[in-house]
Amino acid sequence: MTVGGLLPVAVLLLDAATGQLGANPIQRATLQTGLLTLALLVLSLACTPLRLLTGWTWPARIRKTLGLLAFGYAALHFLIYLFDHGFDLSLMTEDVLERPFITAGFTALLLLVPLALTSTPRAVKRLGFQRWTRLHQLAYVAVSLGALHYYWGVKKDHTQPLIYAAVIAGLFLIRLARRAPNRRPGRTRPRTAAPD
Repeated sequence: MTVGGLLPVAVLLLDAATGQLGANPIQRATLQTGLLTLALLVLSLACTPLRLLTGWTWPARIRKTLGLLAFGYAALHFLIYLFDHGFDLSLMTEDVLERPFITAGFTALLLLVPLALTSTPRAVKRLGFQRWTRLHQLAYVAVSLGALHYYWGVKKDHTQPLIYAAVIAGLFLIRLARRAPNRRPGRTRPRTAAPD
């Protein structure tokens, strides 16, 4: 699956080498990597609701890979942005502080860093299941900021960003609805449950 997830990078590089990225290749590459990041984040977050609704176990097995691929594309998206700005960190800082569109995207990337760094079984053991689970709930904040970043970055038709936002809200509501019975007094979540 990891190899398949890296296929868009190969296609992007091939298009860049053959001049197939259009009149504004940097803009095209930025858009493609940003969309891949958002799509992979949504797919990774859809794994747990899908497991809860269907009882299937395979979504849990691919969730981490999807999340790591999303982080990889987010990092590439950011590197393309830096390249477009001549790797000028002062200009990047000014953008982050003054342009809400960039602020949302950069914050989303920062939130993904600790999630990627704690994606191993050793990290779950070191942090403890409950602390690890709370930390990884930041994925919902990151994906929401990513959708906002996309919405603010689109100048005319906001249909696609709004669809992403609706899907994210739906996934969040499914998880809240499924967890509600477990919050009754005297009932605790089994410690053997799979990490969210």
